[in-house]
Amino acid sequence: KRPRLDDTRYFFNRHLQWLEFNRRVLEEARDKDNPLLERVKFLSITASNLDEFVEVRVSSFLQRIEHGSREVGADGLTPDEELEKVTAAMQVFVRDQYKCWNEELLPALAKQSIRVLSMRELDAKGARTAKTFYDRRVVPMLTPVTVDPSHPFPRVLNKALCIAFLLRRNRGGKMYFGVVTVPRALPRLLRIPSENGAIQYVFLQDVISTYAAKLYRGHEIMAHASFRVTRNSNLYLEEEEARNLLEMVDSQVAQRRKGEAVRLEIEAGANPEIVERLVSTFELHPSLVFSVRGPVNLQRLIHLYEETRRPDLKYPPFTPRQVRIGHDADSLFESIRRQDVLVHHPYESYDTVLRFLHTAAHDPRVLSMKQ
Repeated sequence: KRPRLDDTRYFFNRHLQWLEFNRRVLEEARDKDNPLLERVKFLSITASNLDEFVEVRVSSFLQRIEHGSREVGADGLTPDEELEKVTAAMQVFVRDQYKCWNEELLPALAKQSIRVLSMRELDAKGARTAKTFYDRRVVPMLTPVTVDPSHPFPRVLNKALCIAFLLRRNRGGKMYFGVVTVPRALPRLLRIPSENGAIQYVFLQDVISTYAAKLYRGHEIMAHASFRVTRNSNLYLEEEEARNLLEMVDSQVAQRRKGEAVRLEIEAGANPEIVERLVSTFELHPSLVFSVRGPVNLQRLIHLYEETRRPDLKYPPFTPRQVRIGHDADSLFESIRRQDVLVHHPYESYDTVLRFLHTAAHDPRVLSMKQ
């Protein structure tokens, strides 16, 4: 019997399959045959991939649901069912990401004398370094906000690291909510010198939380939690209503960082009142709240890879083959008259293309360059 091509059993959901692709990247982070710092880099890549997935694909589900769509895909799922399956898979994936970080990579890094510590674990020299960095570099860039009737909740930028505080002005008095947005110009991982020569790092959010009492003078800090909001970066384009499509695209790109909140990442163990306040403020579904045991942005682990000078824990540097097709315009064209030249990147250097353009730029016979 010939199968029917509209039978939903024959179709995979493309979004669930994308998550499976990202899981294969996570498997590279867990593979002990890969160099250790490359594994950290792979974990960072999974977080970067997931950010884009949430910004565009998950946002598209929410847009379709918001517009009342009941369209059934080839796999037989409505937008609501698709979102339910995808968010459930994402929750499992995020748990596996942090399990990899906490139970596999952190212990392996420690064996190589590379440690990511809390402020409490720093020795006296390390604590002084962190305090000096905080006073000189961090404090001048922070703007603490206390949310009250005269100060609304601040506009939180897309994927910005933030720290929420539960504050009390007087003992037994009213509770207030505070928010600090950490500027992107500040490093998320701070390299700390050690007395025994080990490579040490501390997360910036831990440094800020430790000295937060100085930001909120006159308040008692009852609880704090790092969080990060991912916003809708999917473009809404109404071509027929747009006077000019390019203007519409330009306008929408400018608004990308200001879209509606799609996902909340917050550190595990956060005070329930902080979580409830954030979920209410950003109007998020509980399935899109991710409680994480570690840094709220694993993508920033790429800095650990970049800042740690341990070539023995990375892949050997790759040197592409140089392809030369002439030293000037005449010899270059003589070469390609004889035979075609195929340059295969990255195995062969891109310098060949740059030299070609450089030669054209210096050749007085060239009238224009188009690429």
